[in-house]
Amino acid sequence: MIEAGLKDTHDTEQIVVRAEGNMASDMNGEKVMFSTRTGKYYNLGAVGGRIWDLIEEPIDIGRLIDTLAAEYEVERATCEREAFAFLRQMYRESLIEVRSS
Repeated sequence: MIEAGLKDTHDTEQIVVRAEGNMASDMNGEKVMFSTRTGKYYNLGAVGGRIWDLIEEPIDIGRLIDTLAAEYEVERATCEREAFAFLRQMYRESLIEVRSS
C-alpha cells in the first residue's frame, strides 16, 4: 500500500495506522504521547487515547468509527465527523499514516 494522505471527503475505506517514532502512556485515564521525531508532547485525552489504541494495527476508518460509535453510544454521523477531525489533526502532525484501501 502507498501513502495516500487523509482525504477531505469522509472516505471510510482509507486505512490508518500509527506512525513510527511515538511513545504513549496512560496518565489518569488519558493518553499522553511524545513524538521522538518532533520532540512534541500531546495529550490525546480518553477518546483520542482509545483511537490511538485502535490504530496500533492498520484499520479502515469505517471499522474504527463503527467501534467508537458502539463503545461510546454516539450517533454514527457525529462519531464520523469527530473522528475525521481528530485523524486530520493527527495526520497534519505526522502522528499517523494513511493508506489507500
